[in-house]
Amino acid sequence: MARFTGSTWKKSRRLGISLSGTGKELEKRPYAPGQHGPNQRKKLSEYGLQIQEKQKLRYMYGLNERQFRTIFNQAGKMQGIHGENFLTLLESRLDNLVYRMGLARTRAQARQLVNHGHIIVDGGRVDIPSYRVKPGQVISVREKSQKLAIITEALEVNTFVPEYLTFDAEKLEGTYNRYPERTELPAEINEALIVEFYSR
Repeated sequence: MARFTGSTWKKSRRLGISLSGTGKELEKRPYAPGQHGPNQRKKLSEYGLQIQEKQKLRYMYGLNERQFRTIFNQAGKMQGIHGENFLTLLESRLDNLVYRMGLARTRAQARQLVNHGHIIVDGGRVDIPSYRVKPGQVISVREKSQKLAIITEALEVNTFVPEYLTFDAEKLEGTYNRYPERTELPAEINEALIVEFYSR
């Protein structure tokens, strides 16, 4: 199944969640797209809710079904709560941490920065967006890439960096201090529904 490349605004409104992380998609019309506007009343079945939750998370992190399922299975082999481990693994992806540090305005932009070789981890260039960063590792921007418009524009609007990261805006360098706690991860996601979906 290919990665979704259509209108994230429509997708955000259908799922009732900001996939870009900016919240702009839901400001004007916080209801599902379609000719009936806000008057659509549709109760989802348990299965429908599970699928919707899975799609929300998959689109949020910009993964295709195969990548998503692989990470889910890896999370199941770890000690602890399956759903929380899954969110932690998604959050530990390099493209996501580049986004969290504020070096890109969206995860798609962050993925592009990594793909094009602009990002360094512990002094070595890494161009794999799915690279799993471990606590203690240092993420920085390649010296030649530090003046990129995509980065300078993102830094102008981003003011929040989560506590599990430290970021030096002067050096364009951040450290993944520790794995995030559940309270620091997307509150609008019910990961238990996703575990139920894959356990069917």
